[in-house]
Amino acid sequence: MITNLLRGLTALTLALAPLAAATPAQALESVPLADAVELLPVVVEDRTGYTRSSFKHWTGGDDPADGCNTRQEVLLAEATVAPEVGPGCAISGGSWTSYYDGQTVIQAGSLDIDHMVPLAEAWDSGASTWTPARREAYANDQGSATSLVAVTARSNRAKADRDPAEWLPPAADVHCRYIGEWVGTKLRWGLAIDETELATLEVYGETCETTVVNYTAAP
Repeated sequence: MITNLLRGLTALTLALAPLAAATPAQALESVPLADAVELLPVVVEDRTGYTRSSFKHWTGGDDPADGCNTRQEVLLAEATVAPEVGPGCAISGGSWTSYYDGQTVIQAGSLDIDHMVPLAEAWDSGASTWTPARREAYANDQGSATSLVAVTARSNRAKADRDPAEWLPPAADVHCRYIGEWVGTKLRWGLAIDETELATLEVYGETCETTVVNYTAAP
């Protein structure tokens, strides 16, 4: 199970490394945000054929022995106060901080696990050509500390399938972090961006001068 240490990100330095030490095929890349944006291919996005069921998610998690699915493992990893875990990985108590809006949450059921790059957006920007197995790996990616994030249901549903040109977290002080994590996730999975998205990312690449994106290519 991933640990809280992997979730200790700052707005300036983004930890996107996987659990295991990087192999030559998964070498750690560390790139200033502005340069990272330039690495993203620009295409016309297409949502033809998308269904949420194309991405099998909340599967058995990274640790089959713990009885928890992906959602539950992320909740346990991101808790600021550890909850109790009952039979069937039932979670009670605990506390979380939703970084999108700065809210403290004390009930796991009030949290959504957000895909940093939403499933529909991933489909639009390259995942439509993937195998079902790779889409499942994407939807349950715990090899990066920022692919999945526990946030308030309200903020996640406000975001929906929108990219940063259309939505940013209501907490303005996390915008650089959010943009960096978005770009890092797209680089990790070899996803593209569209022209409108590019324009927004370039603005933040200039504004967030000290933000560095550290990422590894997904296996």
